[in-house]
Amino acid sequence: MNSLGTYDYVVFLVYFLIVALYGWTVYRKKQAQAENSKDFFLAKDSLTWWAIGASLIASNISAEQFIGMSGSGFTMGLAIATYEWMAAATLIIVAIFFIPVYLKNKIYTMPQFLGQRYNGTVAMIMAIFWLLLYVVVNLTSILYLGALAINSISGINITACMYLLAAFAIIITLGGMKVIGYTDVIQVFFLILGGLATTYLALELVSTHFGTTGVLNGLSIIKDRAADHFQMIFHKEDAHYMDLPGLSVLIGGMWIVNLNYWGCNQYITQRALGADLPTARNGLLFAAGLKLLMPVIVVLPGIAAYVLYQEGYGNFATDMMKDGSLNADSAYPVLLNLLPAGLKGLSFAALTAAIVASLAGKANSIATIFTLDVYKKVINKDADENKQVVIGRIAVIVAMVLAIIIAPQLGIDKKGGFQFIQEYTGFVSPGIFAMFILGFFWKRTTSNAALFATIGGFILSVVFKAMPNFTDLSWLSPYGFSKLVEQKDGSMLYEIPFLDRMGFVFVICIVAMFIISKLENRTGVNPKGLDIDVSMFKTNKTFAAGALIICGIIVALYSIFW
Repeated sequence: MNSLGTYDYVVFLVYFLIVALYGWTVYRKKQAQAENSKDFFLAKDSLTWWAIGASLIASNISAEQFIGMSGSGFTMGLAIATYEWMAAATLIIVAIFFIPVYLKNKIYTMPQFLGQRYNGTVAMIMAIFWLLLYVVVNLTSILYLGALAINSISGINITACMYLLAAFAIIITLGGMKVIGYTDVIQVFFLILGGLATTYLALELVSTHFGTTGVLNGLSIIKDRAADHFQMIFHKEDAHYMDLPGLSVLIGGMWIVNLNYWGCNQYITQRALGADLPTARNGLLFAAGLKLLMPVIVVLPGIAAYVLYQEGYGNFATDMMKDGSLNADSAYPVLLNLLPAGLKGLSFAALTAAIVASLAGKANSIATIFTLDVYKKVINKDADENKQVVIGRIAVIVAMVLAIIIAPQLGIDKKGGFQFIQEYTGFVSPGIFAMFILGFFWKRTTSNAALFATIGGFILSVVFKAMPNFTDLSWLSPYGFSKLVEQKDGSMLYEIPFLDRMGFVFVICIVAMFIISKLENRTGVNPKGLDIDVSMFKTNKTFAAGALIICGIIVALYSIFW
């Protein structure tokens, strides 16, 4: 039944009051001190390692994971967990090599890095680009997909859901990054507790359906009944190879996806940029540990739903249909609607927590980039600290209002779930990551080379996407870089998996940037390198031990489910 009972509303109200009251307490304590822009945007020296780690996860996990990744779990199985488990390894790399560079050079925003490393033109182009991307794509997607998910569980009107989610997120965001960071700790608690409750129910439903009891029995049954859903590396013959092309998830484009997202993304790195190096590193390590747990919460329920669907359990077959065809993204909402009163409210709170935390984090990043990189540098160069905070708060409200207006017009619900978001983000990721990685570690990289990666990387991605329509790519098939795919008109074309496309574009951008920089170096161009020394990358023993444990677990998981 797509509605909440009295007990569900009570549980949700408790969640809301805890978050609101705790956020208000943090805000009042912060108000006792003089507030400046770094406090508001970065919570300078205020967040502990566990708050940073929790905030990273709360900002990252949203409706696209709960709904989209569970849907991918339903269709392709555990392999989709590579986004989470490879992210754990990526967070360790970012903690060791990226964060020290940002902190050493006092970098607080990604456009600031580009301006400091290259020039103001590159920085302003990317500031405008990120603002458009965050408002028009990310904020709207989180808001609309979140509203759809909540509507499917509670029956509340989608438009009303959007207004309520936006209002909740604005309340948290206006308090600044410190309020966001510490309330995210509570959000993650509800997210994990409610998520585990849903996984528990799904596995119990499976075991009960097959005449037994217990979560472990349920897990054993889904591994037996859906054995093809428990492999991490797909062969080229697999139907889902185009989404996750074999070893590319370990040595190819998946690294570009994750390193760009976790290391070059204002939305994410902002949580660590206000801390000292040991605190920031420990926060990222904590987030990496939580990442290992995420597939249990968002993928296993999808696989359990697949088994129940195959068995014709209850009204699963009917409830998962949309417009006359099977809709895998319905798996998670259908499971939630089977939860008993009270427990459904807890899972509803978990989903809301994930959505609100992501909205708040994204809105804060929008405000930070607009205020520090556009308003302060172009519109009002003399703006004092108080003025910057006021502009930041106005930017939060304006961004959220724009998202509410734009979201229903984009047809987001008709474009698919998690995999769609990953593929189309991949049009810009290779060039941006190439620009950042050479900017970090090769002092002779020039501004024109960076511009090529930014603009040329996107153009190359579009060309590679369209290439099957005007050339035969069958010669790449023996190497696993193309596969024969049926088109909408029934024709067959060899296409390149999007992760491999990203890898090709990244390599071309790196080579082109190297050539452009070398040519400009000969003409006397002297790029502005960053302040870097080898000692920055040394870690303490505690961090090293934690990183080794996490990497060991990742290796074990891939060994078991290869």
